[in-house]
Amino acid sequence: MTELSESHDDPFALHLAALAVLDDRGVVVGWNRQAQELLGHPDTAVIGRPAYEVLVDPRDLPAVREAAAICRRAGGWFGVLKVRHRDGRLVEMGLRAHALSRGDRVREWLLAGALAADVMEWQVDLAVLDGLYRRCPIGLVIHGPDLRLLRVNRAVERFSGVPAADFRGLPTGRMLLPDDARKAVDRVRQVMETGSPLVYSEQFARLEQDPERERVALVSSFRMEDPVGRVLGVAEMIEDITARHRAQSRLALLDQAGSRIGTTLDVADTARELAEVMVPHLADHASVDLFQPVTRGEELTRTLAGPLVRAGACSVGAQQPGPTHPQGEPVQFAPDTPQARCLAEGRPVLEPVLPPDWFSAEGRRRTHVPELGVHSLIVMPLAARGLVLGVMTLWRSRRPDPFETDDLTLAQELASRAAVAIDNARRFTQQQQTAFTLQSSLLPRAVPEQSAVEVALRYLPASAAPGLGGDWFDVIPLSGARVAVVVGDVVGRGIHAAATMGRLRTAVHTLASLDLEPDEVLSRLDDLVNLLAAEQEAAGERPVGEQVVGATCLYAVYDPVSGRCSVARAGHPPPVLTAPDGRAAPLELPAGPPLGLGGLPFEAREIELAEGSLLCLYTNGVIGERTIDADVGLAKLCAALTHPADALERTCQGVIDALVPSRPSDDVALLIARTRMLPPEDVASWSLPPGPAGAARARALTSAKLAEWGLEHLAFTTELIASELVTNVYRYAGGPATLRLIRERSLVCEVSDTSHTSPHLRRARTTDEGGRGLFLVAQMTERWGTRYTREGKTVWTEQSLAGMPA
Repeated sequence: MTELSESHDDPFALHLAALAVLDDRGVVVGWNRQAQELLGHPDTAVIGRPAYEVLVDPRDLPAVREAAAICRRAGGWFGVLKVRHRDGRLVEMGLRAHALSRGDRVREWLLAGALAADVMEWQVDLAVLDGLYRRCPIGLVIHGPDLRLLRVNRAVERFSGVPAADFRGLPTGRMLLPDDARKAVDRVRQVMETGSPLVYSEQFARLEQDPERERVALVSSFRMEDPVGRVLGVAEMIEDITARHRAQSRLALLDQAGSRIGTTLDVADTARELAEVMVPHLADHASVDLFQPVTRGEELTRTLAGPLVRAGACSVGAQQPGPTHPQGEPVQFAPDTPQARCLAEGRPVLEPVLPPDWFSAEGRRRTHVPELGVHSLIVMPLAARGLVLGVMTLWRSRRPDPFETDDLTLAQELASRAAVAIDNARRFTQQQQTAFTLQSSLLPRAVPEQSAVEVALRYLPASAAPGLGGDWFDVIPLSGARVAVVVGDVVGRGIHAAATMGRLRTAVHTLASLDLEPDEVLSRLDDLVNLLAAEQEAAGERPVGEQVVGATCLYAVYDPVSGRCSVARAGHPPPVLTAPDGRAAPLELPAGPPLGLGGLPFEAREIELAEGSLLCLYTNGVIGERTIDADVGLAKLCAALTHPADALERTCQGVIDALVPSRPSDDVALLIARTRMLPPEDVASWSLPPGPAGAARARALTSAKLAEWGLEHLAFTTELIASELVTNVYRYAGGPATLRLIRERSLVCEVSDTSHTSPHLRRARTTDEGGRGLFLVAQMTERWGTRYTREGKTVWTEQSLAGMPA
């Protein structure tokens, strides 16, 4: 039986308990002051009387007799009974009895009692204290004031694998590696000196006996003091949360992967993102190697083979270099490497512990390992939609713990997610390449040769927007040494916008060949856009609200003979004109409605341009209408065009550098033209009087001018052409005629009259006396045609300066 204690909190302590002494017959022979205060009976009223008469209610006698019998048999007893107070009420008390032996062999019984509530509270406290040391799953460590361990519980024994008795007297942190031990000592010393408790602090530690395994503990500590405030030490509650921490880290890594992998539809970026997610949370080094067709966005087959390409890599620490193989270069794995085995079987490979001589063989050295300190390896296939796209390799060198099965499961989940993102990027790349091939085939591949303007072009597709844009530009040589420059933008994005752009560009070429005025060209294009929109809507290709029903366009025609330029626009930003002295400003033009509205007129403006002027045509992407105010962008564009004498290509690139970001949000089309003037000596013009004498006069003037230009070898054919065209004026148009010869890249012969009657080429019968003139003209020239003006028409021809075509 437990002896009476001297504890300040024990209700059975000598200074707290109510004590009574009974003889062997149950007569009270002793009664202390605490018993009198608790039950109200003075010692004179109790001593010498049987206890059951004074202290026991008759109804409780059976329970008292049973307790007395047990006490005699066992030599002691502990329990709860009701004791009668002096005022008659019953007090529930916890009682503890044990025998007292005297030298005269007289046996007496010491009975100690306290209120049952106090006893139960004390018993709970004892049970809790015992549970903390023996059964509690959370570790308990008691540090003395001298920073030595006083006691640890069984949980610490299980946590560390060291018997609890071996901890007593050891310095704080003795079982830990030096770095972790210093942190533990600092933590305990801070709590002991400040008295501020530490609550739920995550601590990472490694034991001396198992240095390769990092453990995570949740530590709470408080300072212990006696009733007078003297510091007795520090108590630490330590919970091993290594498994929980790793599970939380894996979940966090999965969550990060969802937001960090596949942020772009670029294969290389996605592979790099995968490697960066793996390091340092799961591995110290990571590399992603993909088959070459995957990186190129090509269509895949079921049996991919051939070299792989290092698409992404990442490593921890500047002092520890990443995988030695550079990104973007082919990678070849030997047949006996884990990577080759993984690709062949399509299953992950886990090498938890690599032996020190693992890299000695030639085949092992060809695994492109980052460093010889690597001790653990995971190789994971990147498979999506039934196809293996490549392989991901993870190494550990700085982290001492090897890869586990849970790490393999996590890597497999991340690899499967990334493989889908990589395949999506591959498919997008394939579609983009197809679309860009289509778009590039619709845009001019080179600037056609002409003498009117010097041209610099730039086209940049939007890198931050899905689908293709409908921006386009063109340079179209016209008759009479003139040139048309055009830029346009189809509303919307995607294949439909690109196809519509191609149809509009083809239409512009057709209309330009008719030598129509700019405002007339835009009117015809407006009709075409309305027709295309109606066709799309009728076919139900897209919802009505998403139809490609509009476009903007700017069309300009420049004549290097007169120096005049006629310009019209349909809802497009105005061109910027830079004078030879460097003054740049937007050209004031009637805005005109966008193409596709229908029924509204367009207006052209004719201006005179000095030689060496710059005419800049562009789309919205140049002035950044999506990101900044259009006026601000236009002012920046004007500022970039203030040096008209600079090389045109440098000026064009300067505009791109100054206004266009590295990843534009909209397509960019830019056309800068520097005007030229034909020398006066290369142009000759004569007015011919009406009548049959005009043809002879035309032959004589033509012969003389060609002799002056040194083109006598073209005299016969040119005289015949001029004679036939002037004769047609006399026969069918009437009135005066104008003959003009232009010497540039070809010899141009033009005859103008005041009639709008169109000449027609026809095949004359053998019996016809006429009708062969235009047929002869067509056979002797490279090109010929008719253009109409407000004053009449002009029939023009072009001949190669080398001579008559075969």
